[in-house]
Parts: sequence; C-alpha cells; structure tokens
Amino acid sequence: MIIALITENPHSFWLSLGGVLLVAELLGAGGYLLWSGISALLVGLLSWIFPMSWEWRCMLFAVLTIVTAVIWWYWLRRRQQQPDSRGDEHLNQRSRQLIGRRATLNAPIENGSGRIELGDGSWRVQCDQDLPAGTHVEITDVQGITLIVKAV
Repeated sequence: MIIALITENPHSFWLSLGGVLLVAELLGAGGYLLWSGISALLVGLLSWIFPMSWEWRCMLFAVLTIVTAVIWWYWLRRRQQQPDSRGDEHLNQRSRQLIGRRATLNAPIENGSGRIELGDGSWRVQCDQDLPAGTHVEITDVQGITLIVKAV
C-alpha cells in the first residue's frame, strides 16, 4: 500500500522526506540534516516537474546533498576568514572597549595605582610611574578590572 502510494506520487515522498529532515534539523541536529532536507525538497520539486525513475531521483538526491554541503562549507570557511568589520569583537567586554581611550586623571597615581573616572564609572588604574592629578593618560591594557595607563 505505501509502496504503491510512493510509486504513484514520488514527488510527495521526497517533499515529505525533506520536511521531516528539516523538522529534525530544528530539533537540534547542528546543521547536518539541513542540506539533506533542502536536497530532498529540490528532488521533490524536480520530480514533480520532470518525471524520472527512482534511480535518477536517488542519484539526484545524493549529488544535491553533496553539492549543497560543499557550497555551504566553502561559504562558511570564506566567511570565517574575513575580518569582522562591525567592530564589535569586544561587545560584552566593557573594559576592553576602553583600550586606546585617553582621559585626564582626577586624582594622582601614587605607588603605581589610583582611580580614574570614565563615563559614568570609576576605574582602578595602574601605572609604572607616579603621576599628578590633571595628567593626560592613555589606556594601554586591561588586567581583570584594572586599567593599565601611560602618560601622554
């Protein structure tokens, strides 16, 4: 009964298989079933338009699965090699965003440490030398929650 239904409407089998594979991908397959599901949908559409034997449909499915997976792999590899031009590589690291910023000391740095106010926060700063209040400094690094500064 099922085999007779599949032989009468092969496109519905391939469209159903594609849907099942895409639903399984949504359940967390990690991208492995996405390209097989898309390939099955393409085979279903092509077999609906151009009637073909089951051997050709299976061969087309195998070839499309490999081609779509390879294209995705090349696209993903090229995308990972491109530098991120959005500038948000330190999006959730507020202290790292401060590197290169310049400020004026409100209080002196004594014994290599002090505090500075940036924006709406107060930060602990460290420097190799003691600096008086009013000195212009540049943030060069961050160690934990301490900003490393140098005189400008």
